[in-house]
Amino acid sequence: MPVNDLVLDRSESADTIAPIVTGLRAARDDWRKAHQQYATAGSGRFPGRTAVGFMLEHLEAALFPLRLGHYEGTTEDLFVALRLEQALAILRAEVDRELRYWEAESADVFEAGHGETIVRLFAAALPEIRRLIDSDIAAAFQGDPAARSIDEILICYPCALAVMYHRLAHQLYQLGAPLVARVISEIANTRTGIDIHPGATIGPSFFIDHGTGVVIGETTIIGARVRLYQHVTLGARRLPVEGGETVRERFARHPIVEDDVVVYAGATILGRVTIGAGSTIGGNVWVTDDIPRGSLVMQPPALLFGPGQPHLPLFPGDD
Repeated sequence: MPVNDLVLDRSESADTIAPIVTGLRAARDDWRKAHQQYATAGSGRFPGRTAVGFMLEHLEAALFPLRLGHYEGTTEDLFVALRLEQALAILRAEVDRELRYWEAESADVFEAGHGETIVRLFAAALPEIRRLIDSDIAAAFQGDPAARSIDEILICYPCALAVMYHRLAHQLYQLGAPLVARVISEIANTRTGIDIHPGATIGPSFFIDHGTGVVIGETTIIGARVRLYQHVTLGARRLPVEGGETVRERFARHPIVEDDVVVYAGATILGRVTIGAGSTIGGNVWVTDDIPRGSLVMQPPALLFGPGQPHLPLFPGDD
């Protein structure tokens, strides 16, 4: 579009745009007056999703230089070192942003070097995180006969990316960078449809088959060798309300899933209940109580009829 036409268009639209701009300014001012504790923090201090995304790309390459880093050469360790340096430099900047955000919100000041300590401890944990991810990928390969290779799991399966990002996010969450951790979890959610809060504790050899629609809440504890299918919810019951406002305390409110549990598609498990080791939770069931070890929980079996026979409800309450 020619410049003169653009100027003309802007002039013609001024009468329409000006009151909207004024209205948006009024809305911002009203919000800032009502939320003074946030108004001074400034959006520039919040961790950036784009930067965290670049950091994750460098970390993927450092964790899996050949398969995800696409490295070809003879100096693999140097390649890993360079990608790791890039990742940690970005992470340090984003952690510092988060710390400044919390300082502005709470009026407390972190000690000098606090962000550097978080990043150093996170980096030291990466070898163990890599081993956990290896156990998850091995569990997926063992549990899915459709997979033709370990590499296929790592490169193609949404659960591999979601659980890998969770392992990284959980470490940062534990070290005191919950906002950066949450950004990582939401990047994973966007890419895979799997929503795992970074506060959730997950044991080794974890496999989510298919995965779309899985939700795992903040205080969930999952043992070893657990398998979930798509649309499983490990959630909390509705929070109580006091004084007209939602309670914000971080009490334990999500399930404990012990070792060797399988939860089939569509199951919903709510509250601080325990699913005993070795149990199987069938599809589309609703669980709000503890389940003993070795249990099988399922809906009533469907009634099957041949041609010409009268139809009866498949489940109690069906019309």
